[in-house]
Amino acid sequence: MTPRPRIGVLALQGDVREHRDALASAGAEVVAVRRPDELDGLDGLVLPGGESTTMSKLLVTFDLLDPVRARVKAGLPVYGSCAGMILLADTVLDGRPDHEGVGGLDVVVRRNAFGRQVDSFETDLEVVGVAGGPLRAVFIRAPWVEECGPGVTVLATIPDGPAAGRIVAVRQGPLLATAFHPEISGDRRIHTTFVDIVRGQA
Repeated sequence: MTPRPRIGVLALQGDVREHRDALASAGAEVVAVRRPDELDGLDGLVLPGGESTTMSKLLVTFDLLDPVRARVKAGLPVYGSCAGMILLADTVLDGRPDHEGVGGLDVVVRRNAFGRQVDSFETDLEVVGVAGGPLRAVFIRAPWVEECGPGVTVLATIPDGPAAGRIVAVRQGPLLATAFHPEISGDRRIHTTFVDIVRGQA
């Protein structure tokens, strides 16, 4: 077991500082990742919320796409929130034709499924494996999961309203993804869960 795992946050765009603070609070040593060599020695990686198309292009520009894909295939624990979920998904609906994802997560994700920025919302979610009652989930131009492969566990769905039953948190082995942004809610339980996954893989 690694008592203080070394976890990188992809630092090209998006909620980088918020994820770094949350991971540090959850007991991780945190590293900003902007170059391929900064992936070396990591126990885990976070793909933050942000704009998935921009992040996709920057992964290519900074020569990080193939190295991150290789780490995922090799079993590196990775957590993706919102745009990070889109990057991890094997199949993306309503994305740009030139979208380049990391892949590895056997799901079909619909980009901007809940609508535009003005349709952002918060709700309370029960998340499988997360103790302490419901957590407050913030959705901003969020995706949802339309289909899951057989190795994927559904961790949370929208409880009510027009989107009731839509899948918004999943896990497949060492890969964790949420459609919402725990990094900006102040609730550290998702990050603690990911740190525990990383420790379990170490």
